[in-house]
Amino acid sequence: MTSPFISAGPMLDPAKFRDPLRTAAGEVRASVAAQALETLWFNTGTLCNLACRTCYIESSPVNDALAYLALADVAAYLDEIAEAGLPTRQIGFTGGEPFMNRELPAMLALSLERGFEVLVLTNAMRPMRRFEAAILALPHRERLTFRVSLDHHIAAIHEAERGPRSWAPAVAGLQWLAAQGFRVAVAGRSLPGETEAAARAGYGALFAQLGIVIDAADPGSLVLFPEMDAGLDVPEITTACWSILGVVPDSLMCASSRMVVWRRGEAGPRVAACTLLPFEPGFDLGATLAEAARPVALNHPHCARFCVLGGASCAT
Repeated sequence: MTSPFISAGPMLDPAKFRDPLRTAAGEVRASVAAQALETLWFNTGTLCNLACRTCYIESSPVNDALAYLALADVAAYLDEIAEAGLPTRQIGFTGGEPFMNRELPAMLALSLERGFEVLVLTNAMRPMRRFEAAILALPHRERLTFRVSLDHHIAAIHEAERGPRSWAPAVAGLQWLAAQGFRVAVAGRSLPGETEAAARAGYGALFAQLGIVIDAADPGSLVLFPEMDAGLDVPEITTACWSILGVVPDSLMCASSRMVVWRRGEAGPRVAACTLLPFEPGFDLGATLAEAARPVALNHPHCARFCVLGGASCAT
């Protein structure tokens, strides 16, 4: 079965996104300067209980290209934030499925105890449910948000992407979180041919049916991500695009966020410019947050399609 989220279109020109300074047409490539670090993400590992058809990071039950981070790794970066006096307000956890990492509850507790807002992305299925007691024991839950992945408001479309029998457990996990009083949000995806208004109306009807209070009209409560097919053609972003598109560089997530990853085979964790590009060498900014506080050249199709043209962000 083909994923319903695959879009048709011309393939990417291989001459594009090769030079971090110039586009294929020779124009100056846009870059984004580092501003205040507002959100620090931790990718806890690429292992996942699902193997979605178009997962941008190819997470699966066997893909451990990003090794599990440990609690000590998270603590070291939180210490750097404190020692440098960085204005970081939010810590995010993603994967893979973050709850595949057995140290995640301790990571969440530490981040909450340090005073951060915490956002964890999860499919809310069995890996999360096995930690129910630890989740219920988390401190400062008023600063904690669970963003649950429901790729569509129709079960069959969700399962066409995520696999058979993936809908009911995800919905049950979302309902459990809401019933326990946790702040919940949902992450969906833009289905080709479906308007945003229709998608939000569909999710709104679903939330009402499930008895869950989520404002489907609020982009922070229901995040609809644009497509991320790096193989499809997309314009390169030049310095002239800022005024043409009316986009402010500081609004892009690489201006104010970074992600910590541990690529298997490397000596330790590294800081990537973007949550979407954990493996691209050009987006590896160093081992510390201080090293990572430098400009990012928009030299990847995701930069154009997802961030600049799509206006999307992984944070809240």
